[in-house]
Parts: sequence; structure tokens; C-alpha cells
Amino acid sequence: MKAALACNAASIMLAHNHPSGTPEPSESDLLLTRALVQAMALVDIRILDHFVVAGHQVHSFAEHGQL
Repeated sequence: MKAALACNAASIMLAHNHPSGTPEPSESDLLLTRALVQAMALVDIRILDHFVVAGHQVHSFAEHGQL
């Protein structure tokens, strides 16, 4: 949030890796993403997507209606 505010960002994208090799988000990933969407909304910054990267596979929260 601090970096986004410093850049006057209107929106951001999030990404993290899953070394396990499966790009499916865990329940913790889903809960954290929802909390971040709510927190960023308080300062008028929209989260456009959250990507989980596992090798050559990528899971998009936006494509799966998880934002």
C-alpha cells in the first residue's frame, strides 16, 4: 500500500509464486486477497488482478471471479 500511495497509483496487480507446482490459490490466498481488496479500497486504489505463478502455469483471480 505504501508503494502504491507513493506512486499515486489508481490500481495495482498482485502476484506471488507457489513453489509446489500448482497454481490453485489456497484458502489463505483467497482470504488475504479479499482483505487486501478491502484495505486498498479505503485509499481508493483498486486491485485489478492477483496472479499465482507455479512454473509455467498462472492462476488469475480476476478470470476466476475471485476478486
